[in-house]
Amino acid sequence: MVVSLRSALLICAALSASSVAPAQVGPSAQPVELASAVSPSAIAQELLRKSDQLAVPPEDQTTSGDSDSDAAAGADANSTLSTLVERFASSDPGSQNLECLAAGVYFESKGEPLAGQLAVGQVIANRVESGRFADSYCGVLFQRGQFSFVRGHSWPRISKDSRAWKTAVAIARIVDGDLKDSLAENALYFHARRVHPGWRMKRVASIGNHVFYR
Repeated sequence: MVVSLRSALLICAALSASSVAPAQVGPSAQPVELASAVSPSAIAQELLRKSDQLAVPPEDQTTSGDSDSDAAAGADANSTLSTLVERFASSDPGSQNLECLAAGVYFESKGEPLAGQLAVGQVIANRVESGRFADSYCGVLFQRGQFSFVRGHSWPRISKDSRAWKTAVAIARIVDGDLKDSLAENALYFHARRVHPGWRMKRVASIGNHVFYR
């Protein structure tokens, strides 16, 4: 960009030095007199000096906003589960459906490692997507005989200022936004290690105190 601008200015200066186009002369035209003589080379030097002041090197034209957004996207892609939990932890899930997902995580796995809580949340989300269960988190939770903490269409009181609840809300948001892969990515069922139901299903993972199946 700088080279083409300088070349144009040099051409203009050279033309002005070699000739001056005559004015179109009409019946009443008067001779045009130059007020003062100016060296064409001086004009060219001045124009080139100003063009250098305005020119921006190509490497400085990259906007910082683009590089910042690319860095942020990379940071999100590489975020650890604990970092995401810290980011999304809150006492307010934001919707009734997300509250149901958070409640499932809370009551079934609040004492588990984060990976175990994520896996429990993933099971609920997988059921919604499977077509074999209800089509919402609340619907999955309230299906008869599926979750022992559910009583009809309610569950025990939750201390929503507790760290455990805020973590469950964060896990619900991470699962709902598909922000982190789970070790039990395709699981539809789980049980505590202490029981042995004898299920004839494919075992997907064992995380914390739970075993997950497809």
